[in-house]
Amino acid sequence: MSITINAAFDGGNIRVVAIHGDVVDLEIVADHQSDFFQWFYFRVAGARGRTLTFRILNAGKSAYPFAWPGYRTRASSDRIAWRQAETSYADGVLEWRWTVDGELAWFAYFAPYTMEQHEALIARIAARPGVTHRELGQSLDGQAIDYLRVGDGPKQVWLYARQHPGESMVEWWMEGALDWLTGPAAAPLLAAATVHIVPNMNPDGTRRGHLRTNAAGVNLNREWHAPTVERSPEVLCVLDAMNETGVDFALDVHGDEAIPANFIAGYEGIPSWTDEHGAKFYDFQRRLAAHTADFQIERGYEKSKPGNANLSMSTNQLAERFGAVSVTLEMPFKDHDPNPDPEFGWSPERSKALGVACLETLAGMIGEI
Repeated sequence: MSITINAAFDGGNIRVVAIHGDVVDLEIVADHQSDFFQWFYFRVAGARGRTLTFRILNAGKSAYPFAWPGYRTRASSDRIAWRQAETSYADGVLEWRWTVDGELAWFAYFAPYTMEQHEALIARIAARPGVTHRELGQSLDGQAIDYLRVGDGPKQVWLYARQHPGESMVEWWMEGALDWLTGPAAAPLLAAATVHIVPNMNPDGTRRGHLRTNAAGVNLNREWHAPTVERSPEVLCVLDAMNETGVDFALDVHGDEAIPANFIAGYEGIPSWTDEHGAKFYDFQRRLAAHTADFQIERGYEKSKPGNANLSMSTNQLAERFGAVSVTLEMPFKDHDPNPDPEFGWSPERSKALGVACLETLAGMIGEI
């Protein structure tokens, strides 16, 4: 039986270059109208019992080629458990081997969270008591920008994710956060705050198998200073809703290709920065690190210098516009090296647990924000 490779499904991305025996040569397809690419997701049929070698030939030209060393491809036989495959990177080629033990096998940059999974999440959470759902607007492809609200406290908390669609771990984080927010443990937080949630800011990029952009090739996290209907309606409708409510605390959830750890970035460098304002961000960071072994504060991005913050990015824009304690959470495509898992690496289950840990930390300090 001949091997077939297919990525023509929700979130799929790969192009077959050639198949020579047990060696499969591939390329990742760039985001539409963009040079960004790194996300891949495809399935293999007709290879039961064979050990295949996969080679992504254009990995060296991807958005973040420096992130491939130390990375491991995720592989699954059921699309539920995603194990790490031994992976190497040399001379611009990403390579891994895998023995296919069933009729089908799937491979991805990280455990996928498809639009079908998103629809199931929205349906499940929206049906729970105390949850309000709104369609804030539509994407360029006409997909819904789903919004959920829980709680009725005076503090305005915004949680939003997946501006960059290839960062699929963030919607796993959202699933964990939403399950916690709709359970009994959340009652003290929901008495103190109204929590507004946008689980997926970029449904078009998610469905199309993009790494970083929407249907127009636009990086949504560079649009917050002046979003438009033509380029970034996804940001525009969310920012309009934020303008209606105000924002006291904001958490933007992302994935980082290179750094093998969970970390957060703040809003140093905004024009209105004060040490008193920033102290609340640093307190959240310290408390989260004390609360879970899956977070640390030693590794992360370089801080912006005074006056140099990029206000087109949401965390900076919301801190400046609303005076919010504004946080960018970054999770790894690799593993959280301070607390590693050799079999699964950073995983959906750990992403969900970190969502809970973040909200438990917030609940403990909401009165101080």
